[in-house]
Amino acid sequence: MSRDNHYDVTAWPHGDPYDDIGQVINGIIADVRSRQPHVGAGDGGKPGAVIYIPPGDYRLRTQVLIDISYLRIQGAGHGFTSSSIRYNVPEDEWSALHELWPGGSRILVDGPVGAGDDQARGAAFLVAREGSPRISSVEFAEFCIDGLHFTGDTPSGEAENSYANGKTGIFVEDANDSLRITGMGFVYLEHALTVHKADALSVHDNFIAECGNCIELCGWGQASKITDNLIGAGPWGHSIYAENHGGLLIGSNNVFPRGASCVHLHGVARSNVTGNRLHAFYPGMVILSGGSSENLIGSNHLLRDHEPWSPFLDVDNGRDDAYGLLRVTGSGNSVIGNHFSEIVDAQRIRPAGEPPVIVRLVEGSGNHIAANHVVARDVSSSASESCFEAQVGALLADRDARSLPVAAVVVDAAAVRNTVLDSGTEDQVILDRAVNAFRATPSAAL
Repeated sequence: MSRDNHYDVTAWPHGDPYDDIGQVINGIIADVRSRQPHVGAGDGGKPGAVIYIPPGDYRLRTQVLIDISYLRIQGAGHGFTSSSIRYNVPEDEWSALHELWPGGSRILVDGPVGAGDDQARGAAFLVAREGSPRISSVEFAEFCIDGLHFTGDTPSGEAENSYANGKTGIFVEDANDSLRITGMGFVYLEHALTVHKADALSVHDNFIAECGNCIELCGWGQASKITDNLIGAGPWGHSIYAENHGGLLIGSNNVFPRGASCVHLHGVARSNVTGNRLHAFYPGMVILSGGSSENLIGSNHLLRDHEPWSPFLDVDNGRDDAYGLLRVTGSGNSVIGNHFSEIVDAQRIRPAGEPPVIVRLVEGSGNHIAANHVVARDVSSSASESCFEAQVGALLADRDARSLPVAAVVVDAAAVRNTVLDSGTEDQVILDRAVNAFRATPSAAL
């Protein structure tokens, strides 16, 4: 008897994967289920399967429902390329472009999404199974999920810059264990990856950009990691968001600007945000809210500068510079050894005339803020029609930079019994010394 548990979507005898790969994958999952019906037979019975997607374009008109464990869906390349750059190039110049669309093993999400549909209904891949044990070891690797077009409203009328279309790449609905998303590409989806109730989730080495929201861990979860990803959300969404998680590791990610936040933790405890490079065009880069406690925010590089690309010049996340680049509402957190670069035009600071806030401690006690370094420069901002050249030029430019006064740390009245050490000079830190401990960074003699 054949026990081949490796499938190729182009060799499956039912359906056309190029016209509707969703129907084909659902058929393969049904075959796996029918061939592996027994629980515990011979100390085994349900090894699962691998579904391979060769390089090519595969339209998805039918949602894929994954309700079996030990399933790996694997392609031959994440295929990411910038759709945003293409859509902001005049159409009469498209013929000179080497490529127009993402490539590799590419899923074209083309299922019907109605107004008011919930997020699960708009997902290309839905992972859902109730009962015990939790669905386990579902893996997505090395293919691209492309939402094709954004269709929302923007003040400029450019729908393709709206980051909204009701589409989700992968939506995990029920409690799960040891899921892996590795080497994937996500582009032009309102939500790239949304996972509820995760345990030991691994989101590693993916390219997730030009999506309204990139990684969202919802409900609750534990002992998961988000590592070594390249990430960039839209100005109204999350790059990395987690709620009610414990033991979460966020490390070695490169988060691109334009997301409303780089990392937002809500009700998260005893977790790490370490060794990331974070870049933002707006305040509120890292947010700890909802009583997030006992977290380590350490050895990150945070750069805040201005949007240099013409199509997005008038877009922001609605927060002014008093909000803080790193904002904490919670207790027992450590903010240690981070580098902050605030490279902005003083004429564009809001509220006008007020120093931008780097770290703002809004509420909580027992927080430890130590050995953080702030570099603040007043620069003349400029814009360009070329996205790549504009952003690289802005990153490397330092000519004509002037010193910019900042509030390195602000501790609000509702925050007491906190410690601030070597994270700002005497005139850069604002706090009540009667209820908080403070040691200033020494000022170098002129």
